[in-house]
Amino acid sequence: MIEYRNLYKSYDVPVLLGANLTVATGEVVAIVGASGCGKSVFLKTTIGLVVPDRGDVRIDGESVFRSPRAAVDRMLRKIGYVFQYSALFDSMDVRSNVAYGLRDEVARDLGPREVERRVVRAIEEVNLGRRILGKLPAELSGGMRKRVGLARAIVGRPEILLFDEPVTGLDPVNAASVQRLIGSIARGLGATSIIVTHDIRGALEMSDRIGLLHEGRFRFAGTPAEFRASGDRVVQAFADRRAAAVLASEMASA
Repeated sequence: MIEYRNLYKSYDVPVLLGANLTVATGEVVAIVGASGCGKSVFLKTTIGLVVPDRGDVRIDGESVFRSPRAAVDRMLRKIGYVFQYSALFDSMDVRSNVAYGLRDEVARDLGPREVERRVVRAIEEVNLGRRILGKLPAELSGGMRKRVGLARAIVGRPEILLFDEPVTGLDPVNAASVQRLIGSIARGLGATSIIVTHDIRGALEMSDRIGLLHEGRFRFAGTPAEFRASGDRVVQAFADRRAAAVLASEMASA
């Protein structure tokens, strides 16, 4: 469904240096890597928030960057995006924040009653009750805001779900709960899903495949079992804390 072809992107320094990845329809793929390695930059190319210096992203064979505007709009309608810090509108209540996930033309066609039904369904699917629909984001806990962000992403029943660090800032209990919810919803919708995360344990539990972004390219892409069994020292450093400590020590003394 999604094909990333030879992506290059630089700011003050190079970030992506020929990153390639293919994600199959219905697959759940986690992308891991060191802080600042370009994971979020890579993810944002999927919806054109970041334009690569070279390379292309294709969804169902159509280019995100070279297709006519109408084709790009059609592609973007397939996608739900969960931002790192939820990106809720502070002045809007939960009901309006979730409804914002429906495009204006879709909401107009559905009508207020059907929009409300879909908003309620999305909120219930992320294990929140109707009682919070009138609350503002400031009245919610961090875990609840994450769930509202997820509800907004799924209210339009997308074919593709993109998650940018979905458990950042959450305590371990809430993080585990949100991760289980993400896995359940992604598979329940049958959505092709890409999850950028620092949480290796969560990535191993949630995903069908894991991609390790390192020095601008994918150093590894394979199943969780293959990730755990890999003999690559960089992969081992992410899979095992002791290996990470050894590698960090060697890098510091080099």
